[in-house]
Amino acid sequence: MKFKINRDHFANGLSQVTNVVGTRMSMPILANVLIEAEGETVSLTTTNLDLGIRARIKAEVTASGIITLPVKKLAAIVTALPSADMTVEISTTNRAKITSGGSVFQLMGLPADQFPALTTFANQHSFSLSQSDISSLLKKVHYAQSVDQNRYILNGVYFSFETDKLVLAATDGRRLATAGKALSIAEDQGGNLILPAKTVVELQRLLSDEGEVKISFNERQVSFIIQITKSERGLVDNIHLVSKVVEGNFPNYKQVVPKETTHRIELERELFEECVRRAALMTDEKNSSIKLTVDGNNLEISAESAEGEAHEKIDIKYDGPKVEIAFNPQYLGDPLRALVDDAVFFEFKDEMSPGVVKDKEDFLCVVMPQRLGT
Repeated sequence: MKFKINRDHFANGLSQVTNVVGTRMSMPILANVLIEAEGETVSLTTTNLDLGIRARIKAEVTASGIITLPVKKLAAIVTALPSADMTVEISTTNRAKITSGGSVFQLMGLPADQFPALTTFANQHSFSLSQSDISSLLKKVHYAQSVDQNRYILNGVYFSFETDKLVLAATDGRRLATAGKALSIAEDQGGNLILPAKTVVELQRLLSDEGEVKISFNERQVSFIIQITKSERGLVDNIHLVSKVVEGNFPNYKQVVPKETTHRIELERELFEECVRRAALMTDEKNSSIKLTVDGNNLEISAESAEGEAHEKIDIKYDGPKVEIAFNPQYLGDPLRALVDDAVFFEFKDEMSPGVVKDKEDFLCVVMPQRLGT
């Protein structure tokens, strides 16, 4: 195998696939990147058995072939090379010779036949959406995932492909975020999956504002084929991400959504978020909540601790009874930061009932209240 490639393009391709490689791998081959050179491209693949990724970059291939090399060492070498052009040549003993300008490196690899293959999906549940839509949905819900490893079923984002839309949901038991997008789904193609938290992070990193993403899944794994719409530093065609899903049944999140909230006020999103953030400065471990007081055409957001107190006021339109509700400020602020609309709606009933943040589309975040004075 021998190919010539732009150093920056090769470094960019390696950076796309390096994240999934851990520091403690169960098999030596999992610390390597699978390199396949053929035609006018070089394919780079890594996996940790739970998550795998493949990217392709432009290259001048003079002899096709396949090899695996230590990905982090290779990336460090490529980044440090002195010339914009570099050549990679593989010997029959799995040794790579890397040449650039006056620099020559020799790097030992492992045979490619030891490398686990990425799963291919045929005749599975399969859907195509815009990358911007998936990115927006993930941003709206991902922060509500649980980080408690004992509640593994909640350590991810739930994807539900219903009859007429895709719904994403995440919850940690104290809050629930859901967002939906209209999508035509044949009855025999519907289904659901739980995407692990680590895969959520990687998918968000890879998605862009342009192009499509094809999602295919079965009971154990899910595949994302992310379209490259323009030449991004040598990348071509698409990036392929394959992940195991969280096995088990996601709780019935619809039961958490209040059937009756009684009161609804419209708020300027950024102003609301800023007031929540400033009031939170006066919370501490003993007094960790902020209080929302709705009275007349006024919303007051307040907090107090041994060090002092804070009061923020917002003019609103409201003609209901006075209501005081306490919330964890982070749980209230996260959905406000995740949204982009200028206006949001806050729905509530009484001090013992959840508050609900909504936008003008198909998003809501249910936040459980805290006891007043805590």
